[in-house]
Amino acid sequence: MAPTHGSFAPHLTRRGLLTVGAVATGAALVGAPAQAAAGLTVIPLPNGFRPEGITIGGGPYAYLGSLGDGSIYRVDLRTGSGSIVSAGPGTPSVGLKLDDRGRLFVAGRGQGARVVDAHSGEILASYVLSTTTPTFANDVFLTPRAAWFTDSYQPVLYVLPLGRHGRLPGADEVVRIPLGGAWSQVPGEVVNANGITRTPDGSALLVVQSGVGALHRVNPRTGVTELVDLGDAAPLTNGDGLLLSGRTLYVVQNRQNAIDVFSLAADGRSGVLRRRITDPAFDVPTTVAAYQGRLYLPNARFTTTPTPETTYAVVSVPN
Repeated sequence: MAPTHGSFAPHLTRRGLLTVGAVATGAALVGAPAQAAAGLTVIPLPNGFRPEGITIGGGPYAYLGSLGDGSIYRVDLRTGSGSIVSAGPGTPSVGLKLDDRGRLFVAGRGQGARVVDAHSGEILASYVLSTTTPTFANDVFLTPRAAWFTDSYQPVLYVLPLGRHGRLPGADEVVRIPLGGAWSQVPGEVVNANGITRTPDGSALLVVQSGVGALHRVNPRTGVTELVDLGDAAPLTNGDGLLLSGRTLYVVQNRQNAIDVFSLAADGRSGVLRRRITDPAFDVPTTVAAYQGRLYLPNARFTTTPTPETTYAVVSVPN
C-alpha cells in the first residue's frame, strides 16, 4: 500500500474530478419526472438484512449492502421484488457505489474494500486500505479516475486509482491521503469522516465529519481541508450519506431522521440551508440515492436491536 500520495497525486486535476457520470453524482435527479416509478414509497427488504449503503444506476434497480454478513441485495424500484446478487463474506458492507461498467465498489468497514460484479456477484478485487487499527472504511465516491473511500476512525482518505478503460489497480496501488488543515480528529472509536462527494465545480471533495457535525472541503491532491461555511444552519450532527445534484447538496442526518438540503457555491466553500426533508417512515436512514425525481433511503434502524426477524425497508420521498 502506498504510504502517501504516490504517483497518482499529480493527476488529481480539476478536470479529473469535474467529469463525473450520473451514476456517481446522482445527476439523474435533475429534470427527471417527479413521480416514483410505480408509486412505491416504502420498499421492504429481507428480515434481518441490516442495510446501510444504497446506490442506483441508470435503470430502476437499487443495490444495498448488509451490515450483517455483507451481502448485496438488488431491488426493483417499480415492483419491490428483489434478491441477493452477491453473498456476503461474513463481514459488513457499508457504503457502496455502482459505476457505468456494472461494478460495485464496496466499503467493508475493518475489512477494507472490494469490487463486485453487479450482475454475477463475483468479487473482482479486494483491497486492504489500512493496517492501522481501529479502522472503519465507511463510504465511497466514484470519479472517472478513482474510487475514494472515507475512514471513520482514521484521519485519511483512501484512493483506488483507475486505469485506462476503468482498469482496477493492483492490491499494492492503494493511495493514502492524510487529512489536515481544518480537520480535527475526535479520538477513539467515534465516527469522524463519513459521507463523501465532490464540489459542484469538481475542484475538490466534500466530506462530512459526523461526530462534530462539520462539512469539510478537501483538496484532493493534499488532503488539506477547510470548513464549508453553512451560515446559520445547525451543525450536521450525525451527518451520514451525501448526494450532490447540480449545486444542491442533500445531507442525511441519520438519528435526526432528516435530510438537510443546501444550495452550494460552485467551489463548495459555502452553502445556504434551503429546507429539511422528513418523513414518518424514516427510522434512522443512513444514505441516499436518486432515481426519477425521488430520493431513496435505507432505514438502518440503529436504535432497534437487530435480530434475524427485524424488519427493514427503503423509504422513498420526493426530492
